[in-house]
Amino acid sequence: MDRRNQAPPVDSSACLCRVERSVAGAAAARLMPRAKACAQPSLRASIHPLKPKRSPGRDHRGGGGGGRQCPLIPGLPDDLAVACLIRVPRGDHWKLRLVCRRWSRLLAGNYFYGLRRRLGLAEQWVYAVKRDGEGRVSWDVLDPARRAWRALPPVPGEYAGAAGFGCAVLGGCHLYLLGGSDPRRGPMRRVVFYSARSNRWHRAPDMLRRRHGFGCCVMGNRLYVAGGEGCGVGGGGGGGLRSVEVFDPAKNRWSFVSDMAASLMPFVSAVHGGRWYVKGLGAQRQVMSQVYSPEADAWSAAHELDAMVTGWRSPSASLGGRLYAADCKDGCRLRAYDEAAGAWSGRVDGGQHAGSSHAVEAAAMVALHGKLCVVRNDMSVSVVDVAAASPRWETVVGKGQMKAFVANLLSAIAGGRGRAKNRVLHCQVLEA
Repeated sequence: MDRRNQAPPVDSSACLCRVERSVAGAAAARLMPRAKACAQPSLRASIHPLKPKRSPGRDHRGGGGGGRQCPLIPGLPDDLAVACLIRVPRGDHWKLRLVCRRWSRLLAGNYFYGLRRRLGLAEQWVYAVKRDGEGRVSWDVLDPARRAWRALPPVPGEYAGAAGFGCAVLGGCHLYLLGGSDPRRGPMRRVVFYSARSNRWHRAPDMLRRRHGFGCCVMGNRLYVAGGEGCGVGGGGGGGLRSVEVFDPAKNRWSFVSDMAASLMPFVSAVHGGRWYVKGLGAQRQVMSQVYSPEADAWSAAHELDAMVTGWRSPSASLGGRLYAADCKDGCRLRAYDEAAGAWSGRVDGGQHAGSSHAVEAAAMVALHGKLCVVRNDMSVSVVDVAAASPRWETVVGKGQMKAFVANLLSAIAGGRGRAKNRVLHCQVLEA
């Protein structure tokens, strides 16, 4: 199909997040709770201007505004039609939105994707936020079934050139970008999020402190941010911050929790065993680690886990109750932390290594369909089932031997000349 005829993979128009109760008919209504029509919290308006509303008219498929609506699929009851539509692969959903207004409204609400999730039909895609050699921020999406990255439309303007911003996922389908430093205005409190269900960007409440270079995580579907640097409020004249904030999407607001034991600029963090482990640079540029327990709402130094902190490298991820980290620069060899032995062990070696240049450096590690997924700066992707008796690596997206050699050579030349290089900043998995 000609790319010019394809709809954009991300619609940046106005927010439309409302379940159309008449879409699925009386039979489908039994599957949807009547008390809460939409699982998404009440948020501010979209960051994009609203389009002018059209006067009510007739659906182009023949359904009038006051008359009886035409069926979703002629000849089928609406509940059976919905059962068919939810089985369409996620990569073709943009086509469904173009069929008619009823189909577009069906896919715009949470009912359609909530039903896919409950029935185990939701698909996980990998989203990578990256920065090019000139400092521009962009993002791509990977459909594992099609094994190819697609460039997405630009991120919201305030993040097109931002640095030190955080990235996290709430609800499994909302990708948040928060904080960071604008080249002209300095540290920001701004928060925006992309919904994989509505396929749009939205505004969320601003953070309580301006900060950049901070750590963030999600525990219990609440978003925590800690540390970083501010601009003269709450952190000692624009230096390191000790303050910690949490965003509760159910209440749609930020609030403070207990401060960190000492100001910290995190460079690696992970949620493991219900606690948040953070490792970074302190006020004197020394490496230090702290752990936060949400139940006790308290921070403490990670002295009892010195072995874990000492051998802890970025990237890392927690899967199946174990913490995994890269054991080499290209991420083709992993190791796991054994809590019983108090040491890193159990190496998972892929056998074939991509090299040691910046281009093939492992930039992120995420859990994808119960497997560990390693994403590199050249956008190559490998997955491994660490729970298998004999873990085997699989290349989802590769550059090929010749392309990898050329990338390594160009990266070495660029590094020798001191030029900026492309880098993957954040990598997250969204389900829809």
